Amino acid sequence: MNLPLPLPIIAITMGDPAGIGPEICLEALCSERLVAICQPLIFGDAAVLARVAAITEKPMPKAEVRWEAFERNGAPFTGPGIVDFDAMRDQALTPGKVHAATGRAAYRYIESAIASALEGRVAAVATGPIHKEALHAAGVKFPGHTEIFATLTQAPRTCMMLTAEMITCSLVTTHIGLREVAARLSVERIFEVIQMTAETMKLLRGREPRLIVTGLNPHAGEHGLFGEGEEERFIIPAIEQARALGVQIEGPLPGDTAFLPHRVSATDAYVCMYHDQGLIPLKMLAFETALNMTLGLPIIRTSVDHGTALDIAWQGKARSQSLEEAILLAAKLSGFRNYPAA
Repeated sequence: MNLPLPLPIIAITMGDPAGIGPEICLEALCSERLVAICQPLIFGDAAVLARVAAITEKPMPKAEVRWEAFERNGAPFTGPGIVDFDAMRDQALTPGKVHAATGRAAYRYIESAIASALEGRVAAVATGPIHKEALHAAGVKFPGHTEIFATLTQAPRTCMMLTAEMITCSLVTTHIGLREVAARLSVERIFEVIQMTAETMKLLRGREPRLIVTGLNPHAGEHGLFGEGEEERFIIPAIEQARALGVQIEGPLPGDTAFLPHRVSATDAYVCMYHDQGLIPLKMLAFETALNMTLGLPIIRTSVDHGTALDIAWQGKARSQSLEEAILLAAKLSGFRNYPAA
């Protein structure tokens, strides 16, 4: 007799309470394809979710457990539920407003979800949107999720990858100023991002992927005419190392032609040198469906590819498609064998 496999428990961090995180979490839990393949648990505040549910007329999960009890005993129920931190008790909360208290609460959800994944209480983590200004107001100095996960998991190497059916981009550098990018490039760093990207795309595609690496400078440096020779010093040697290991890879290509339609359709993933070089084409082509992954972690982490959208928070206008895709991929990567085709 073949018994059904247990559904993987996916921790979904609620994100900043003042943003759209609470409502997209509630909306995602209404997805039949989601609850069919995993047990989603919102790591957040039950009182905030109840307020949002009342305002937006979204269903509220009935199952609820306090964080302290979950930390001791795990999830005492099946199906969608809430791990309640009660982090916003007695705290001012105005939807759409940046506040230190919401940044502090968002960070608490994240660090607790990471701890739960490291200890095996959840199979993966899917993160809702956070507000960097609120984090900093709370004294949390990380520039983003990627850096939080890398530090708290003590991962020796990580990279940020955003992926959708149409386009995937990995980033060599992430949340830094443009003038700092060149100084952060090295053969070793570019090669490890290529390697992590190739390994992940092979897992997702089930075959050897085709990659493109972008240059840093206009015209990919034009043979040293532009920039400080970053293509010749760092990017080309990293590509050659990867090619020697059998990676199907092209580049460095100029950023202004790398994303032409015929190249996008023939490419499984791009390795880009800096944040906007990859995210501008990705969000133009797949803003609603793209999701974020952190590669190289000892745990599975996926995320929405958008921000807190404070201007429409708690108005019932936000859509949960990116979060749903993130949760579904987290379930797939956690090893659930009956994951349905998208």
